[in-house]
Amino acid sequence: MEVNQYLEMFIDESKEHLQSCSEHLLDLEKNPNDLAIVSEIFRSAHTLKGMAATMGFEDLADLTHKMENVLDAIRNEKISVTSEILDVVFESVDHLEEMVNDIASGGDGKRDVSQTVEKLKRIEAQEPIDGIAVPQVEEVATEAVESKLSFDTFEKTVINQSFDQGFTVYEIYVKLRDDCLLKAARVFMVFEILEKIGEVIKAVPTVEKLEEEQFDSEFYIAFVSKEDTTALQEKLLKVSEVELVEVTAVSKAQFNAPEEQQQPEPVVAPVQQTAPVQQAPAQVVEQKPAEKAPAKAQVATSKTIRVNIERLDILMNLFEELVIDRGRLQSISSEVNHSELTETVERMSRTMGDLQTIVLTMRMVPVETVFNRFPKMVRQISRDLNKKIRLDVIGAETELDRTVIDEIGDPLVHLIRNSVDHGIESPEVRRANGKPEEGTVQLRAFHSGNHVFIEIEDDGAGVNREKVLSKAIARGLVTPEVAPTLSDKQVAEFIMAAGFSTADVISDISGRGVGLDVVKTTIESLGGQISIDSTPGKGSVFSIQLPLTLSIISVMLVEIEKEIYAIPLSSIIETSIIRTSDILNAHNQKVIDFRGKVVPLVFLEEIFEVPRTEPANDGFHSVVIVRKNDKLAGLVVDSFIGQQEIVLKSLGNYLTNIFAISGATILGNGKVALIVDCNALIK
Repeated sequence: MEVNQYLEMFIDESKEHLQSCSEHLLDLEKNPNDLAIVSEIFRSAHTLKGMAATMGFEDLADLTHKMENVLDAIRNEKISVTSEILDVVFESVDHLEEMVNDIASGGDGKRDVSQTVEKLKRIEAQEPIDGIAVPQVEEVATEAVESKLSFDTFEKTVINQSFDQGFTVYEIYVKLRDDCLLKAARVFMVFEILEKIGEVIKAVPTVEKLEEEQFDSEFYIAFVSKEDTTALQEKLLKVSEVELVEVTAVSKAQFNAPEEQQQPEPVVAPVQQTAPVQQAPAQVVEQKPAEKAPAKAQVATSKTIRVNIERLDILMNLFEELVIDRGRLQSISSEVNHSELTETVERMSRTMGDLQTIVLTMRMVPVETVFNRFPKMVRQISRDLNKKIRLDVIGAETELDRTVIDEIGDPLVHLIRNSVDHGIESPEVRRANGKPEEGTVQLRAFHSGNHVFIEIEDDGAGVNREKVLSKAIARGLVTPEVAPTLSDKQVAEFIMAAGFSTADVISDISGRGVGLDVVKTTIESLGGQISIDSTPGKGSVFSIQLPLTLSIISVMLVEIEKEIYAIPLSSIIETSIIRTSDILNAHNQKVIDFRGKVVPLVFLEEIFEVPRTEPANDGFHSVVIVRKNDKLAGLVVDSFIGQQEIVLKSLGNYLTNIFAISGATILGNGKVALIVDCNALIK
């Protein structure tokens, strides 16, 4: 079989299964007795093993098989779940992720995992690992129940699947009163109650005989549900003329279900399927008397296809050309002033607006794709640091453009590591300060206007004002005289200065003496902003503001002499016309009084060295008030042209690091306008 054509699909699906394993392992650590979770992990591992074997990646398939054996021992209640066992399984998942990443990079997926394999074998054999014994499940002495029902292979498989999904299998004995006149009606009522809370697998006598009242006064039912024994018994005893009900929970060992004959999921399937909702097995063997059998549960399928991201990039580039042509047509239409042409251009603009929404939506990806790596990371770091930390993730469904998603991962890793390492205190310190031993880091994402906000909040020690100020003074960032006048927020901003670090010992957890300046630089390069709000002793909040997309942005076009510049609307507070007499001087800087605030003026003609043919000052100035965090500036231009949606184009490899210019765009008249980087201008 030619497998190369399926490689990309294999990589995508493998990553999904491994992510599912990681998420369920974290759930299992919180609920170690929930065997339904183990079954979910086993199912993902089993599918991954089959896919890897089909694609010829034997090392990956072999490690997955060893991990699968341990999971099978847990779900068959041979060994108990402990943190030490989960550490080894997490270690296996980490290796599998590295193997898949290596394959994605063109490698063969081979990796030395002999130590991990040895640990997995010892766990399966119930031998000590690293000197710690593997706990066996204590067998609870129970009275043997003699089954009144016999099952064929199909019925046993259905019951076995029910066990795997966390359901309980009951054998129910029902006895009607000897003087019951309408036995079939009472049986119907019993079945009606049962089918509201589970599924009937089998009845003895058969349904046909029960319908025809070909039984004395008693019958048996095999039933699958999550209802507890007492509640189930009470509900059935409410049926009139039912004299006795005995409900017995049956253990999995009583059934000799055949070994799962699961086939590996084909890697060639072009349509993604969503995970089925957990419910009782749909294969109901017996139907309720006098009624049709319940409709089989259908597996929900989402009508989606996998599309190579390169195709979406090509589609986006073509659409960007349309946006440029639209601007050109609008310019021509306004010059020609032909009614039919104007009407056609307006209709085309509305259609392109709808098309733009669809194209941009296609490129949107939930931030979950970035967030889902953090719970496992926080678990490992907290164990390394001997801290107790819980990570809460809120708003993982929030969507961002793929280009932003690709860049935001590393900064978030750095910020979360910073919160875990520097923010959250040790259990002993937290206890001494009257805090719960377990610290909390909350990762939030939400939309607001044309931006996405991501916040990392911790309930740790906050920014140590004295420590940060002493470092800032030592590095010359602030004078000893000014330092006491700074607010806590201003002090916190110092930790994002280049090379700034308050760590006494450089560790692999966070920092390494680099500080958060790299995070700040990356976020600002995406057109975003980052701010810190910290309360000593209470915790810190890092807030990141990001644009929804980077390709098409709304701008204010302005003119300086004959040159046109574009200022992103996301940075603009408002525009204003000021008199020359309103301009003041403060510390050799021209400023204006804007709504009670002193705002410095930036003359763009000086920044960009625009040649003047004649003085433009006629007693008035056009000013664009822009903002970066809590800082304001007034950009002085000759005139305002108006708002427009433009396509952001890079300046290429030959024009890099041009001060205060983030890119360029082609206008409707064919001219090029440079896009102003407001963040660089506000210092």
